Amino acid sequence: MKELLIALAQGLVENPDAVSVTEGDTLEDGTVVLHLHVAEGDMGRVIGKQGRIAKAIRTVMRAAANRQNDRVAVEID
Repeated sequence: MKELLIALAQGLVENPDAVSVTEGDTLEDGTVVLHLHVAEGDMGRVIGKQGRIAKAIRTVMRAAANRQNDRVAVEID
């Protein structure tokens, strides 16, 4: 899951070397929280207008996790 999130984010930003993903706590329902970190200047590119790109990233990640019978949540830091 982390590799997919990194690949998605690196395709969007100008500074792909600054992209990192850390795994946070697992919630009570088994959802794994992934924290996406990008450079400050690339934050707008990852979030998008009215959060559309961020929502799309979360949707793709949820679909990929669902295929593996997992649950994932993405936080953009």
